[in-house]
Amino acid sequence: MININLIAVGKLKEDYLRNACSEYIKRLSRFCSFSLHELDEARLPDNPSPKEISAALDKEASSILKFSKGFLIPLCIEGKQISSPQLSQLISDVSVSGQSSVSFIIGSSFGLAESVKNSANFRLSMSAMTFPHQLARVMLLEQIYRAFQIAEGGKYHK
Repeated sequence: MININLIAVGKLKEDYLRNACSEYIKRLSRFCSFSLHELDEARLPDNPSPKEISAALDKEASSILKFSKGFLIPLCIEGKQISSPQLSQLISDVSVSGQSSVSFIIGSSFGLAESVKNSANFRLSMSAMTFPHQLARVMLLEQIYRAFQIAEGGKYHK
């Protein structure tokens, strides 16, 4: 059974988002060993300078990389957009290649440090549109669940 790790900077504030994530995490337990690591967002002033943002991202990166293991997939705007069946195939390929873990990484509202992106095995973009990173967590969990359903030939994916 493959290990799926979700490393997310920031905590979910709204109950409806937490409930949605909990539902998908419960569903995933049938297919994989799942771990969620919620990391603290670095504190920044109201109007941070580029240097302050870079320092905050570097601080977050050290925490992110501590929990990162296996095949690393950060979500970033410069990543590749793929279909749900392609995500399913990617996870299957990683598992077949002998890797025991896949780590998905969601950064803060300022994104991810270059060190995290450079450690990636695959950079993923969910869309050309911009989403709040808290909503992206729900969307990613749904897509991971869908990927396992596709691999199993389940009826969830249409």
